[in-house]
Amino acid sequence: MLSLPKIPFMAVGLLEALGAVSGMAAGALLAGAWIPILSQTFLVWQLLLSFLFLGRRYRANQVLGCLLVSLGVIITVASGSSSGLSLQNVGIFWILLMIASFLFQAADTVLKEKIFLDSSRRLKGGSVDIFVVNSFGSAFQAMFICLLLPFLSNLWGIPFSMLPTYIKDGGACFLNIGELASGCEGAPMLPLLFVVVNMAFNISMLHCLKISSAVVSSLASTFSGLNLFEIHLNTTSVASLTRFRENGT
Repeated sequence: MLSLPKIPFMAVGLLEALGAVSGMAAGALLAGAWIPILSQTFLVWQLLLSFLFLGRRYRANQVLGCLLVSLGVIITVASGSSSGLSLQNVGIFWILLMIASFLFQAADTVLKEKIFLDSSRRLKGGSVDIFVVNSFGSAFQAMFICLLLPFLSNLWGIPFSMLPTYIKDGGACFLNIGELASGCEGAPMLPLLFVVVNMAFNISMLHCLKISSAVVSSLASTFSGLNLFEIHLNTTSVASLTRFRENGT
């Protein structure tokens, strides 16, 4: 298993890093109601990418359902009238960034499916272990997030020279200690709970992907209460960190 090419795992890590950082950047500014709506584009991206790179073919009713999902997202984005869903309140850039984050995540799952398919041929009927895929992907994801820090600091309006201070303050917020702990309510249990839920969700979805396909795993995640719980924890954590930085500055 460890003799498998590492380039695909590097690509998985890069896509996971891009999906994570773009999603967190947009999620910090979008209202919570936006994220479940925009997440519907995840399935659309998966259908398109699996058609292009895996050669999958879909029936007319499946394509029609995909188009209806896209239409629903477009109508919601274009005509949001409530204060939380108004385009004037959030800006189109952050909406597009969130949609792009789901593109990266969809590409990540399709690439993982391709890794499982290729490994089955390389290992003569065997299959790569899901923990190998998850471990390599997570390791490369961490590496690419570190490499992206200069770009991320610029995107968030943080001078690169101040980044160590932000990391130090972020650690204090994570542990809920120090003078700037206001706005970090729920830490450290809330972020730790997010990590546990995220790991459980990722492993279960990776197993589903291995035994079925990227599209099936996407449909399973849509109906998963664990996924909604994870999204809620993620947006709550990001919002808390945003308030923390505002209070700190």
